[in-house]
Formats: sequence, structure tokens, C-alpha cells
Amino acid sequence: MTLRRRGEKATISIQEHMAIDVCPGPIRPIKQISDYFPRFPRGLPPDAGPRAAAPPDAPARPAEASAGRRSPSDGARDDDEDVDQLFGAYGASPGPSPGPSPARPPAKPPEDEPDADGYESDDCTALGTLDFSLLYDQENNALHCTISKAKGLKPMDHNGLADPYVKLHLLPGASKANKLRTKTLRNTLNPTWNETLTYYGITDEDMIRKTLRISVCDEDKFRHNEFIGETRVPLKKLKPNHTKTFSICLEKQLPVDKTEDKSLEERGRILISLKYSSQKQGLLVGIVRCAHLAAMDANGYSDPYVKTYLKPDVDKKSKHKTAVKKKTLNPEFNEEFCYEIKHGDLAKKTLEVTVWDYDIGKSNDFIGGVVLGINAKGERLKHWFDCLKNKDKRIERWHTLTNELPGAVLSD
Repeated sequence: MTLRRRGEKATISIQEHMAIDVCPGPIRPIKQISDYFPRFPRGLPPDAGPRAAAPPDAPARPAEASAGRRSPSDGARDDDEDVDQLFGAYGASPGPSPGPSPARPPAKPPEDEPDADGYESDDCTALGTLDFSLLYDQENNALHCTISKAKGLKPMDHNGLADPYVKLHLLPGASKANKLRTKTLRNTLNPTWNETLTYYGITDEDMIRKTLRISVCDEDKFRHNEFIGETRVPLKKLKPNHTKTFSICLEKQLPVDKTEDKSLEERGRILISLKYSSQKQGLLVGIVRCAHLAAMDANGYSDPYVKTYLKPDVDKKSKHKTAVKKKTLNPEFNEEFCYEIKHGDLAKKTLEVTVWDYDIGKSNDFIGGVVLGINAKGERLKHWFDCLKNKDKRIERWHTLTNELPGAVLSD
């Protein structure tokens, strides 16, 4: 310690300050927090072995019973011994022990501890919550998704707010036709949309194998939109014609299995109505709408229209064509065509329906098609058979478009 002359102000170096205790008494090292909670990585101290081995229900030793009669100087000495003991346990050279050190106790196998990554992070606080409801309308093959509101969204903009919107995506399916979105609400972390988005052409098979991905994003005008959080709902959890309400915490973005998407990717669906009219003596073919069409243009959309043929067509007069719907993958046509034919002759005919993408200055692109008739299978055969069996009754069915039609002319 630095000596000072009379009248001089006392100065203590930082080294001296860290080396002494502020309590009166002899200079001694300041205890660290780990000294009060030792883990003894090199084994218990020599004199800690017998105490550790004593059963918890053993009677108290006389020394412990007389602890209350110890003098203050004994307590200070015990504290110094404890400090020396603790430093010896951490590798300092302790004094020679009077007896042989006890054998190191066998290491216990580590208990199974939950992995830190296995814990669910507090995404409710970090990303926010989302309220929505789902309804599968089995009769109309529609899935209605009502996005209600979100709370406590993660701020994404410099002003501490966000411009959120909700995006829906049916998995598996990589087409833009599988994606629907709400409107964007500006400068809010607690948006209320109350908006219903509908997928058409959803079958019972889709409800078993598909999953609805719901993502909340932040819209930016001058750069890419930013992801906030998402949730996924297997459609098999829904009961037909029953609305199910959800209030969930958003999660971090999960990877999408691209290989699965490609293997199950479809060309789209089409809703066709058939009716044999006794009054008009002909077959009425209605092209109602299409859903989830494959994108054929560079902008990620198509300009679809539909053509129908009743074959065999010797005179080549059975071709009908709908209007072109611009820049959409879910067009509504609501057009009907009439083929004058006797009811008995329908059993020898097949109806060919094809969907095309209209292009200016080059050949139109084939999107997909379907063939109905007595040589068809599954729902296509059943639809045709029900039409022949039920005169003057309009029957609607959804059909999956395929990229190949046997015997069809795939050029416009």
C-alpha cells in the first residue's frame, strides 16, 4: 500500500482497491459470486467428502449443534478456510492434506435435458397473433377463409409500425393460382381485415392431403415485401360445413418442400355443367369457371379461354369457344353452348373440353383439358352417365385438367 505524508490526501490505486475488502480487518481477496455456488469440477474438497456422504436424515453433529456458541473470531477463521478450500477446488495449489484424498465418486450419467432448440420461442410476443376462421362448403366445393384481425405484429418499418396484409397458399402447389391475399392496411400493428377469401374447386381429396399456409407480410413500395410470420393448417382438421375459428401465434417461416410441390402440381380445375334439354332436343354444355390454372405468361398469369368439341365431329362444326379473360388464373365464364343431337346418340359421343392461354402474335398455349364420355373413368364417366340418366336436369361437376388428352388435337 502506498505511504502518504501528513496532510496529504489518501490515494489508493485501483489494484489496491480490488485487492482489499471494504470491511475492517485483515486484507483478503474479494470473493467471487462463483465462490458462493461452487460446482467443484475437480471433485469435492477433501473435508467435504464425509459430509456429502452423510444421509440427509442423520442426526446433527455436536459441532453443528454448538454452532451458536462459536465466537466471532472463529467464524472469521472458518470463512477464510472456506475461501482457501474453494480456491483449492478450482485448481489452486492447496496445502497438503493429512490423509489420503478420498476416491473420486463415479460420475452420474447426465440427465436428459430438453434441447434448447426444442423450446418454443415466444413468437406471440415477437411476431404477433392472428384470428381467422375456415369453412369447407362441401356441396359447392369451396373453402372459405375469413381473415379477421391480427394483434401485436412485429414492427417492420422505421416508424415502428407495419403495412400488413395476409397471403394464403394451398400446399402442395406451386402455381400462383393457389395464392390469394387480403388488402393492405397502412401503419398499424393491430390490423382488422374482416375479409373472406375463397378457394373454388376444392374436393374431398384435397381436404385430406392439402395444407393451408397463412402468411402475414409487410408491404413495401420501393423494395421487396417482408415476411412477418405464418401458420399452417392441415385441411383434414376441418369438418365439412362447419366453421372452425382459430386464434394462433405466428411462427417463423418454414421451408416448402419443392419436390413434393412438383410431383403433385396440377394444371388446374374446371367447373362444367351438363343438361340434356328435351325442349331444345340438344345437349347444353355450361362452362362456369376455372380455378388454379397453370401460369403460362412471364407475368405469372394467363389469358385463358375454353374450347369445347363433341366428337366424333365429321363436319367439324361442333367447336365452341368462350371469351378470353385477361390476366387471371381463376376466370369466371358463365357461358353455355348447345349441341343439337338426339338423346340416343349421346352414348356414342365424347365431350372434349380444353383450356388455352391467348397470346398475341404467336401460337396460343395449351393449359389443360378433360374428356367426358362413356370411355372416361371416375368422376368424368359418372358426370356423363348422370347427364344421360337425368333428362332436363342441370348437373355440375368439378374436373381436374390434365396436360395430355388421348386423340386430341393440341393446337389452336
